[in-house]
Amino acid sequence: MPEIDWAELLTTLADGIWGPMAYVVLGLGLAYTIAMKGIQFRRIPDMIRQLREHSEGEGGLSSFQALVLALGSRVGVGSIAGVATAVGGGGPGALLWMAVTGLVGCTVGYAEATLAQVFKRQVEDEDRKKAGEDIGGMPYYIKYGLKLPKVAALIAFLGLVGYGFMFPGFQVSTIASSAQLAFGLPSWVPAVFVTALIALVIFGGTTRIVKVTQTLVPTLAIGYLVLALAVIFANLESVPDAIKLIVNSAFGIDPVLGGIAGAAVAWGVRRAVFASANGIGEATFAAAAARTSHPGKQGLVQTFSIYIDVLLICMATGLMMVVSGQYNVSDGSGGHLVENLPGVEAGPNWVQKSIDTLAPGWGAGFIAVAVFLFGFTCLLLYYYVANSNLLFLLNGRKGPVPKLILKIGTLTIVFVGSVVNAGIVWAIGDIGLGMIAWINLACLVLLFPMVYKVYRDFEQQKKRGLDPTFDPKSLGIEGADFWEESSATTVTADRKD
Repeated sequence: MPEIDWAELLTTLADGIWGPMAYVVLGLGLAYTIAMKGIQFRRIPDMIRQLREHSEGEGGLSSFQALVLALGSRVGVGSIAGVATAVGGGGPGALLWMAVTGLVGCTVGYAEATLAQVFKRQVEDEDRKKAGEDIGGMPYYIKYGLKLPKVAALIAFLGLVGYGFMFPGFQVSTIASSAQLAFGLPSWVPAVFVTALIALVIFGGTTRIVKVTQTLVPTLAIGYLVLALAVIFANLESVPDAIKLIVNSAFGIDPVLGGIAGAAVAWGVRRAVFASANGIGEATFAAAAARTSHPGKQGLVQTFSIYIDVLLICMATGLMMVVSGQYNVSDGSGGHLVENLPGVEAGPNWVQKSIDTLAPGWGAGFIAVAVFLFGFTCLLLYYYVANSNLLFLLNGRKGPVPKLILKIGTLTIVFVGSVVNAGIVWAIGDIGLGMIAWINLACLVLLFPMVYKVYRDFEQQKKRGLDPTFDPKSLGIEGADFWEESSATTVTADRKD
């Protein structure tokens, strides 16, 4: 009896789950774009202004802090390795379809963030000593928006198990492989190092997670962009030809790559969704933590975070590889249509080679450090998401033992993820994440009218020259307890004045 190749079997199953999902996200994003009259283009100035708003109460984060938390999960390994695999499978044309998907699909991120804000709660958490914490996300808008508590409990359980005990594995796996390639380190060395650092942060509670990500993420994003632009400018004469190649291969008119236009679309759409976590619900927990006056405001902020990830980080990564010629393109049958890097697999290695064209010998080390730091911030956000799901399941009860189990479980998978088979780790993670995403997407379809109602309220107030505030009762929205309590507090304060 032949031995079962579990990595291949799980990968096939994951592909079946993810294959059609990217197009569902794109279609839903197009529907939201039409319904909201291209809000992602019209409201860019409001997105930027909103980032200057501060938290309006203890227990909540500022819009900027919530943006950084969301970027911690979005700007990660997928922005480096994921872009390379898109180019390798679909050619440079995949970059154009990544950009299109980011522009159209970001309204799904708007919908997720808006719903997370509408149905959030303030929960007492042992990790915060002074105040209740603003908590929300997928389980909350499923339970209180759709009135489906069992489905909410299911997705919270999947999120707790996935983000706490499974998904960290593929981040650490990539960190370990990059460190081994760059510095020749055995996989257990980065495993011990990352596990120790994660322990220091997560045992410090939510406040420490926010402080670390608030410092690391902007610094990392800016530093990486500067280096990518340096590589692009060093190959400036190749930029016009690179852009022409991207456009021609995207539409199937390039003489060499024209035959894989379908693959360009497939890889571009799928990788954009994976890199941005659009429709997956991952960023809903960070979005709910912001303290603002109207859910639509945070919807705009989360839309902006997708722009930063897909249109800046991912596009800079892809253009860097194309202008420097450091990529291959598969023919789908085991061969290559373009083979500039014989024997080099798609992934961080291609970005390393691109950087080497600017500073020979520095690429491997820089990418290993970048992957480590991006992966580290992503791991912190995974724990934050897992903890938010645990708080939902506890439903106000004290949970020191479950929280300790979560912390220990997270640290265990962080260590183990670097030493087990990478293919199995990625496949299991993809399957779990795919299950969560399908449930979330179905709920986003059902909650479409509610998102539109909140959006329209925001737009009407803006037209009247007002700073939008949210009153769920006036819109006939039930279950928005946080906002009802806030409105009641405001009315009481006004009467006293």
